[in-house]
Amino acid sequence: MSGIGRASALIGAGTVVSRLTGFLRAIVLVSAIGATSGAGNAFAIANQLPNNIYAIVSTGLLSAVVVPQIVKAAAHDDGGRAFISKLFTLGTVTLLAVTVVAVVAAPWLVQLYAPEFPPEQQALATAFAYWCLPQVFFYGLYALVGESLNARRVFGPFTWAPIVNNVVSITGFIVFILLFGQTQAVSEWTPEMIALLGGTATAGIVVQALILLLFWRRTGLHVRPDFRWRGVGLNHIGRLAGWTFLMVVAGQIAGLIQSQVLSEAAERNPGIFVSQNAWLLFMLPYSIIVLSIGTPYFTQLSEHAAKGRSDDVRADIGRSIRTLGVFIVIATFALAAAAVPASRIFTGSRDEAVGAAVVLVCFLVGLIPLAVLFVVQRTFYAYNDTRTPFFFTIVQCALVITTAWLAQALLPVEHLAAGVALGQSFASIVQVVIATWLLERKLGRIGTASWLFSLGRFTLAAIPAAAVGWLVFVLFGGVDGWTASDKLLGAVGAAVIGIVSIAVYVGMLALLRAPELAVATQVVRRVIRR
Repeated sequence: MSGIGRASALIGAGTVVSRLTGFLRAIVLVSAIGATSGAGNAFAIANQLPNNIYAIVSTGLLSAVVVPQIVKAAAHDDGGRAFISKLFTLGTVTLLAVTVVAVVAAPWLVQLYAPEFPPEQQALATAFAYWCLPQVFFYGLYALVGESLNARRVFGPFTWAPIVNNVVSITGFIVFILLFGQTQAVSEWTPEMIALLGGTATAGIVVQALILLLFWRRTGLHVRPDFRWRGVGLNHIGRLAGWTFLMVVAGQIAGLIQSQVLSEAAERNPGIFVSQNAWLLFMLPYSIIVLSIGTPYFTQLSEHAAKGRSDDVRADIGRSIRTLGVFIVIATFALAAAAVPASRIFTGSRDEAVGAAVVLVCFLVGLIPLAVLFVVQRTFYAYNDTRTPFFFTIVQCALVITTAWLAQALLPVEHLAAGVALGQSFASIVQVVIATWLLERKLGRIGTASWLFSLGRFTLAAIPAAAVGWLVFVLFGGVDGWTASDKLLGAVGAAVIGIVSIAVYVGMLALLRAPELAVATQVVRRVIRR
């Protein structure tokens, strides 16, 4: 257990530092190209393309075939060397082929994701895409090497390598600012500027992947090219990936529609780049709280499910949701109270911060349901059921697409990003309701009323906490005050508002005599000790 604890602490610390340096990367990038500029949205589309393509490839190949087999291969007579050589060759060839096709198809991909961009902006996005799409190969290489390290219990490099990526990107973006200043107008971009910005983004991913190779010796494996792929499991890809792969494809289609809708806000309004940065803020508490705290609970839940101990699984569900809830509820309300100064970190003016804050708050509506979904969905996975999650995810994707189209039809362009974000949250709420109902049909009563009551109690404590946080924002001058005047001051203001909100929240939980407060205190102490 001590080994698991140390690994969890190492991974958790790496996640926090990675997120913080990622924030700094986004701040510098906004300083270089602007939050609502035509160039900013063009770069946002281009730099998102490799992530979208890799998400499909990784689920269909890496998650389905390569990663699980790395662990099993350790039991082979040669320690898995021959088998892993086959897997690496297969993975590398597939990634290289996909990357080449993606680069060739760059103009059509940009047209597909941003059909409403004016021709000049599409041309700029395409130029960025030529520089960014090679990231697909290096994302895959990073995953292949990193998962091999994890399978051999070498956890640190895979977790901390993204920090190096962020440092490389920050350095390159600063150089761009020093050489060219802030450049927002699409017509001002030269090939040298495009190469520096796009090349910097890709260089970070390249370094992130290659740095892992320095630790390869720790695996004890000697990998060589091997094109004899018989026995790798190609005939079983459909069964291994199955519903999970289709689920990711559905999610990517929904994201494509959202991108197409947001491309209408090509410039001067919250659009693709603002939405990406608002999502980055939204995912900060999810990453730190849900992934760090929820993952050990999932491990325990999986062990109970494997042993057929359904009563323990039901108890695990309630316990994990309540533990996550006590943290995620205040994170939601505190971030909502600090939405304007937090958004100012990623915007260039007070007005832009207000527009981005609305988008952030609309995303935050779905944060608590997303935390509950983490537990519910992984309970299905613990029983090796990926088919049921596919169906309730399809409903969510359909709602995401429908609400995005409704936002496009009904809302003015300045509120388009907020409408898309609110639709995303609404879809998540419906998804978790359906998922919980289906899980109750599968396992019987899972104590839904009990943990809903706890979430209600947390919300009752968080409302006055957020109100006090908002009052602090108003006392600091509100939108016209110092917390919205500058990026750095925005970060300081958001931190102060968050601390005040958390303090009031803890006091309210103590007043309500919430038993989860003691559990939360123990979790915090354990993390600090580690």
